[in-house]
Amino acid sequence: MAFVIALLIVLVGLIAGFQLTEGRSEKGNYIVWGIITMIAFAPFLSFVIGVMYGIVVKNSWATSIMVYLSPIIFVIGLILLLLGVYKKR
Repeated sequence: MAFVIALLIVLVGLIAGFQLTEGRSEKGNYIVWGIITMIAFAPFLSFVIGVMYGIVVKNSWATSIMVYLSPIIFVIGLILLLLGVYKKR
């Protein structure tokens, strides 16, 4: 059940990202996608990927991959946000 809820949060974040970036400038798009990546994608997408990987390899310790994925995805979102903040028109 937690897997489905995490997947739904990722999908809602994806839909919200497309809705919020419609009609914005490129600078605004970077800011919106950076925030959504850090808030919605980093924790929940890493959870979904970690659980799926753990199921595939049939090892519960393999789900610890989410410990590595979450900061990586968060840093990607932070880079997107900073690109939007410091981008010239």
